[in-house]
Amino acid sequence: MQTRASTVAAPTAFVLMWSSAFVAGVIGVGAAPPMLLLLCRFGLAGPALAAYAVAVHAEWPRGRQLAHTVVAGLLMQIVQFGAFYTAMAEHVSAAVVSLVQGLNPVVIAVLASRFLGEGVSRRQWLGFAVGGVGVGLAVADRSAFSVAGLLLCVVGLLGLSLGTVYQKRFTPEVDSRSATAVHALASAPVAGLLALTQHDFHLSDPVRFSGALVWMVLVNAMGAFLLLNAMLRRWDTTRVGKLFFATPAVTAILAWLVIGQPVHALTIAGLAVGVAGLVLAARRNPDSTGQRTQAATVAGSRNASLNSGHSTSSAWSQTAA
Repeated sequence: MQTRASTVAAPTAFVLMWSSAFVAGVIGVGAAPPMLLLLCRFGLAGPALAAYAVAVHAEWPRGRQLAHTVVAGLLMQIVQFGAFYTAMAEHVSAAVVSLVQGLNPVVIAVLASRFLGEGVSRRQWLGFAVGGVGVGLAVADRSAFSVAGLLLCVVGLLGLSLGTVYQKRFTPEVDSRSATAVHALASAPVAGLLALTQHDFHLSDPVRFSGALVWMVLVNAMGAFLLLNAMLRRWDTTRVGKLFFATPAVTAILAWLVIGQPVHALTIAGLAVGVAGLVLAARRNPDSTGQRTQAATVAGSRNASLNSGHSTSSAWSQTAA
């Protein structure tokens, strides 16, 4: 009975945790500049994740591996979340950011075909195209739609995907628990420098900012990280990966309930089409070694972005804003 209950409870809790990260991001950037939010999130999540890695005796990267881990972390954390949070500040909805981030596995497959020699099927290309159409529909009827915001979403998606492929290419053996801590610790000072360039440290709503930050660190960066790793140890990556198909719709519902972001008819249609594209792109033939490799890449990717809070273990850890 307990096993059956956990089979339902764990995935449900994870989808809610992961989706809530986008809502927390919107609340956070509504109360503080995006880079200040990043600085505080990394500044708190980094030491917490490092303490966890030490507690579980995770092996830490050294020398050249450490340098590569830092590069991958800056791409997946600073580029991804810096762009996503700034897009949110430009009034891109939480659901749209979630949907764009959901295209990550397909972009990884395309990049892997170029840099890692892994094949991309016609079905995956079609799924990518359908997912793109879904994003277009989801933003088509927004009166506050920002072209700059959508371009920032694309930059964030590329940062996550490039960082994931870089990680797979140069640090495939690094423990994801210590790698995630390194990502956050290395990103904190960079976020601080970027915050200084904005010359804006004003908090318009300290209470909302503090609440969003605490949620990002405890629920998104830590809770989702631990739960994802527990599920990956218990179930195969394909089963866990399918949970991410639900996040754009759940994010839209949470954003509507918690912060009152409207869900228009075209937004619903776009989410449906976008998720259909993700499902199509993720389908694989049982005998396809290349696509099995892609599934593993996707799982590792989500783990890294769990630090998003995101974030963000190592983006299919990767990715919560």
